[in-house]
Amino acid sequence: MNIDSMICVAKVGDADQIAVMSRDLIEHGMSWNWRAEAVEKSIQDPNTNVAVLREEGRIRGFGIMRYLDDEAHLVLFAVAIANQRQGVGSALLRWLESAASIAGVQRIRVEARRENAAARCFYNEHGYHEVKLEPGMYRKKLDGIRLEKWLRTTS
Repeated sequence: MNIDSMICVAKVGDADQIAVMSRDLIEHGMSWNWRAEAVEKSIQDPNTNVAVLREEGRIRGFGIMRYLDDEAHLVLFAVAIANQRQGVGSALLRWLESAASIAGVQRIRVEARRENAAARCFYNEHGYHEVKLEPGMYRKKLDGIRLEKWLRTTS
């Protein structure tokens, strides 16, 4: 099966699964902010895309991208541990970048924990450049790295 064809826009009913994935895969070691209500708000926000890759009724990966004029912010992005290194993240990122490009976005920004070498390598491999180390970015406890990718330059 073509993995790209398994990606779709999230439904409100997906909020619980996405929230649990955020808690376990992204927010581990910190307080849980992306609960189902916050995810549901993003799903309903007209300036936000929430994409999921679903297989056999389970969400295997998701991305939440918010649009701000001519740039976008990849707010949350995760792939279930059992599905990592199988192309799920790359397919989701391609889908989100394509949607951003169609929307006229020039640049996408994303953050990762400084110690998350796997995430930093993943984004680097997909054309994102590290632009700034941000001490205490995550709840004033953990350092973060800001990354960005230019989809097109200003004319």
